[in-house]
Amino acid sequence: MDLWQAIILGIVQGITEFLPISSSAHLILMPALTGWSDQGVGFDLSVHVGTLLAVVLYFRKDVATLLVDGLRSIPARRNLGQSHLGWMVVMATIPACVAGVFLLDYIDSVLRAVGVIITTTVVFAVLLAAADRWGRGQRQLTDIGWLDAIIVGLAQALALIPGTSRSGATITAGLFMGLDRETASKFSFYMAIPITIAAASIKLLTIWSESIAVDWTGFLIGGIASFITAITAIHLFLKWLNAFGMWPYVIYRLLLAGVLYWMFV
Repeated sequence: MDLWQAIILGIVQGITEFLPISSSAHLILMPALTGWSDQGVGFDLSVHVGTLLAVVLYFRKDVATLLVDGLRSIPARRNLGQSHLGWMVVMATIPACVAGVFLLDYIDSVLRAVGVIITTTVVFAVLLAAADRWGRGQRQLTDIGWLDAIIVGLAQALALIPGTSRSGATITAGLFMGLDRETASKFSFYMAIPITIAAASIKLLTIWSESIAVDWTGFLIGGIASFITAITAIHLFLKWLNAFGMWPYVIYRLLLAGVLYWMFV
């Protein structure tokens, strides 16, 4: 992997990981546009680490509070501070972990097809638009309950299907549950932390168990590129959220699906 390939792929992953525009759709488009071969599991691990560090750093105060209050609530056997929200994040992570264990091989072997990705890109664009138009309410982070966590968690599990977009599915579900835009988005970002840790751990285990050689230069460059672009994407997304809503991402998803259809179908 050369320098520019690592930089460009890191940038693409960093941007698409947290915006509701589907990273998997972009990752099938990039090789077609550039002629590059698959970047390998080592590079996948690097960009996961980069995006994980970005979201943890950006929400460092929130993450520290959720973690500390959650741990304090265990011996106290009652909610303390922000512990309830922390446990909602944990609850929302479980469906995707379970689905990943039992269905990921099937998804990778059967559903990672261009037709599936085009379909999910369009369908979830329409759902995101509907949620932003009719589902959005005034509920905030303190209002999130078990039902919200389960529904949004199931949406995150559904996002294992390529083209869906993890952030897109979880934000859509949150809006349909009556959360306001900022709350739905922040809860989605909080959920990204444990699920990204799980994904990175699986890739690390694969590298170790199969003795896969890692291009450490590409690893470092890709990780840095994904970190910088991911933290920028999070900041701009939240800054522009109330001004533009979800419609720019809806329109982009529809255009992306059109490009994929034109190129591959």
